[in-house]
Amino acid sequence: MKVLQERICQDGNVLSDTVLKVDAFLNHQVDSKLAMLIGEEFAKHFAKEKITKVLTIEASGIQFAMATGFALQVPFVYAKKKKAITQSDDVYTASVHSFTRKETYQISVAKAYLKPDERVLIVDDFLATGAALVGLCDIVKEAGAELVGVGAVIEKSFQEGRGLLEDRGIAIHSLARIKSMSPETGIEFIEEIGACKS
Repeated sequence: MKVLQERICQDGNVLSDTVLKVDAFLNHQVDSKLAMLIGEEFAKHFAKEKITKVLTIEASGIQFAMATGFALQVPFVYAKKKKAITQSDDVYTASVHSFTRKETYQISVAKAYLKPDERVLIVDDFLATGAALVGLCDIVKEAGAELVGVGAVIEKSFQEGRGLLEDRGIAIHSLARIKSMSPETGIEFIEEIGACKS
């Protein structure tokens, strides 16, 4: 997605060979127009899949799941990282390790909001090590629902996440695939615009 790659080059900040900061427009302050375009792109790519539910994990995937659900005209649900006092014990759970926060979470989705007859698209902001997305895939499997694919806004293709998902036979669509990055040389994308200094 050319407009996304250009925005990463313009406003992204490469902190290290593995850490890209995009909080100016994607995961702290959100460019709502860009978020809606991202949702439309995922909806277009997976249009033939008869999706009935979009699934993500809190917090940074929520805006993209909402935009995708809106474009598909289906509900979205997000896995919670902490149990609220109002949450029932009737939940699907998975253990997920966060690459950026260096923490392990027990994520959960209420069984009332993910049924066995659902056709589910998972959407998240990053695909890096794949831990969050694998956890969401496990929840879909536990629910007995059908996973139709995974949409990642940004993929760090040099990390193992894509391989983990492909080994499970999961269709992946990433809008900006980063081949490599460093604070000194910038970002090299796999397709579209090639390389840039951010």
